[in-house]
Amino acid sequence: MNAVGHHPGTSTVSRRAVIPLLRRLRSAEGAANPRPVWAALHELGDVVPAPWGGYFVVGFDACNEVLRGRKWQSTDFDWQQRQDNPERWSDLATREMTRTLPRLNAPAHTCQRRAVGTPFDRASLEALRPMIAALISSLLDELEAEIRAEGHADFMRVVGEQLPALSVGEWIGIDRADHAHLLDFTHRQVYAQELLPTRSQLAVSEQATLEMREFFTRLIRERRARPGDDVLTQWIAHFDASSGGDRAAADQIIYDLTMFVTIASLETSAVLLGNTVHLATSDPARAAWLTAHPEHIASTVEEALRWDAPISINSRVASEDLVLAGVPIPRDTTVHVMYGAAAHDPRRNPDPDTFDPLRRGGHLSFGGGPHYCLGAGLARLEAQELLGQVLKRFPTLRAVTPPVFDDTRLVFRRLVSLDVQI
Repeated sequence: MNAVGHHPGTSTVSRRAVIPLLRRLRSAEGAANPRPVWAALHELGDVVPAPWGGYFVVGFDACNEVLRGRKWQSTDFDWQQRQDNPERWSDLATREMTRTLPRLNAPAHTCQRRAVGTPFDRASLEALRPMIAALISSLLDELEAEIRAEGHADFMRVVGEQLPALSVGEWIGIDRADHAHLLDFTHRQVYAQELLPTRSQLAVSEQATLEMREFFTRLIRERRARPGDDVLTQWIAHFDASSGGDRAAADQIIYDLTMFVTIASLETSAVLLGNTVHLATSDPARAAWLTAHPEHIASTVEEALRWDAPISINSRVASEDLVLAGVPIPRDTTVHVMYGAAAHDPRRNPDPDTFDPLRRGGHLSFGGGPHYCLGAGLARLEAQELLGQVLKRFPTLRAVTPPVFDDTRLVFRRLVSLDVQI
């Protein structure tokens, strides 16, 4: 999803100024609490030079302009080939993700997006709600059983990671026996989407990509042979009919779409679920107030999205010479939109480091414009239903220790564990 280009650009801030801030983000302390780094970035300006060229975009309005503007494009294959070092994007895992929706530009992106339509509109979500509610109830049964047996349990292992896998698995039609493997290779594949992945990370990601390719290729082959009542069956029928008899082309599009929609929903939704429950229950008074005022659960989920966006950084490319927040951006220059920093822009959200369920502030956690997140509605439904059930069943649920985040990443946040008791 992200890429690093090397372009000179101009700015009054030294490109070296951001290096210590990036190091802090990659530390255990920075992963657990990136907010001081975001505040320091805001002091440098809305558009901050990156050490390797290009820019970090941290102001809310500037980030919003990039995400919604038609002149800002994704780092697709064409852009990669125009770079001085196209081999930087030649590894298997990176090329696999470059074919997916977030990295496509028009007209390819438009065609796929129209084919998918709006899978999680209001009517679809209401139809899914009973299934989501039942899944959550079952997972909370497991959480309660483990806590009563052991005194505590890892909320992320028992609930946070399982719910997205179960819900998207039901929607697409993935056997529950495969969920553990699905989660495992998703955690490993994501390194290819980092800003500056190391060789060892790319090697891990390549092996995960091979497993991912085998898994989804087999799934599509079996579903074509035995259609079901699921969205994958619908996609197969649509792309088979629209491919003009080119089965290989249809299979490639179906694979890219199914693979991306599945793995993209797992980690991002898990972070939202864990953060929402932790932030809502860490203060007993807040938990009691929310229990008495469930009409504010939806706004609490939005504040959790603002407080800690599951994706920290996304990249775009200037399709022509542009000016962003007063900074000239030459054509083909990469800018890295920092969702978390944008949501903590005090001009958009006053007192941004205070968690306030009644804030009704702004965030960009689902992106914007043509690449707005397909699964936003489902993620919100999962988080709202989960928080509602947790507050009813476990009014005294609290974290035993602070949540643990993966400190090896800059792009995708991962809440590794959240130990809780009731």
